[in-house]
Amino acid sequence: MELKLINDKGVESGAVSAADALFAREYNEALVHQLVTAYMANGRSGNRAQLTRAEVRHSTKKPFRQKGTGRARAGMTSSPIWRGGGRAFPNKPEENFAQKVNRKMYRAGMATILSQLVRDGRLSVIDGIGVDAPRTKLLASKVKDLGFSKRVLIITPEMDENLWLSSRNLENVLVLEPKEADPVTLIRFDQVVMTRDAVKSFEEMFA
Repeated sequence: MELKLINDKGVESGAVSAADALFAREYNEALVHQLVTAYMANGRSGNRAQLTRAEVRHSTKKPFRQKGTGRARAGMTSSPIWRGGGRAFPNKPEENFAQKVNRKMYRAGMATILSQLVRDGRLSVIDGIGVDAPRTKLLASKVKDLGFSKRVLIITPEMDENLWLSSRNLENVLVLEPKEADPVTLIRFDQVVMTRDAVKSFEEMFA
């Protein structure tokens, strides 16, 4: 598999050999959907809480007498069928939303996403990318020279401090190491730029 290699001006200057198992895999929509759904579910925190019938504010006084009113029998106003009553099966903070994804499925899903990025022309490889000083203006200018005007994901094998500091104030630019890349981020960005060494890191992890 040959990946497009670009120079500092965003012009195609050659090709980089990459593993077919990682960058030329057939698209599996069901697998990608399951992977993204599980990733987002595992990031959820149990922060919603509802009250049971014992926890709502109520009186223990019987609302009305048992017989003779023509109404349904009631013992307390905290009943789940009463307005202002507690929930029968309430959501609690300890609720667990985690979904298990096998390692083999995760690797296959990441390979599917990377392969689709290549087919869509959204993945490019560059020899190296960096800035001389931690200045946002320098990185913004470099991204513009590469010809990217939308959201750009830059993947480098090791986090360069100047590059990371320069990217923090750029809304549409994110810098990550290969081990930090996740399915949602890869899909969300319009363009993905990775260095030669980053390609090798992905091959070691997933191929």
